[in-house]
Amino acid sequence: MKILLDTNALIWLQNSSDGGLLGEKAKEQIINAEVVYASSVSILEINIKAMLGKLEVPETLLDDLAVAGIKNLSFTTDHAEALRHFPALSRHDPFDRMLLAQASSERYSFLTADNILIGQGLDFVLDARK
Repeated sequence: MKILLDTNALIWLQNSSDGGLLGEKAKEQIINAEVVYASSVSILEINIKAMLGKLEVPETLLDDLAVAGIKNLSFTTDHAEALRHFPALSRHDPFDRMLLAQASSERYSFLTADNILIGQGLDFVLDARK
């Protein structure tokens, strides 16, 4: 299984040596994944939140992710095109929509704690709190 981490799951994973708020099943899925990805969209979201004073981000974030074995997933035009498959989410958070489109387009599991995304009933969306 290949997993794309939602920004919340990525923050939880990076802010605690034991995965913090991640559920036990989510931790197991990350450990057993073939590859775990962090999106450039999440890095953008994290940096915007840091600029607004809502989050502290270490200068070494990208290096820390690489050391942890988390691979970068760039946002592409194919991912942007995949947004059209989720019209019910047109008013939802744009970062979440982009991340969901990436996971869908790449056929990756998407680990999130977002109730709206989990509530869509998509089989590739996994609850990060479980």
